[in-house]
Amino acid sequence: QVHVVESGGGLVQPGGSLRLSCTASGSIFSASIMAWYRQAPGKERELVASITSGGTTNYADSVKGRFTISRGNAKNTVYLQMNSLKPEDTARYYCKARFTGPGYWGQGTQVTVSS
Repeated sequence: QVHVVESGGGLVQPGGSLRLSCTASGSIFSASIMAWYRQAPGKERELVASITSGGTTNYADSVKGRFTISRGNAKNTVYLQMNSLKPEDTARYYCKARFTGPGYWGQGTQVTVSS
């Protein structure tokens, strides 16, 4: 069974930075796609950024130029570097690892951007 764990969330002032980490353990295979989603209170979960096993990235328009997704050297590890954070980035951030089928979700990590 694949187990996905996120870390790195917290409280940060507007304009600040955070780096989220995610590891998907329990599979001998490399995930075909790893992605970050976020969900703010009262809103639907939305895709923030994704990266394929080949390194192709995709970003939501709202974070382009501010967030960077990357894969770590360890298998099935992904990071999200978030710069120039805005109050509207406040949400619970979830990592998803897809091998075959629908994928596996973590429990999420809270990011709060506030002065």
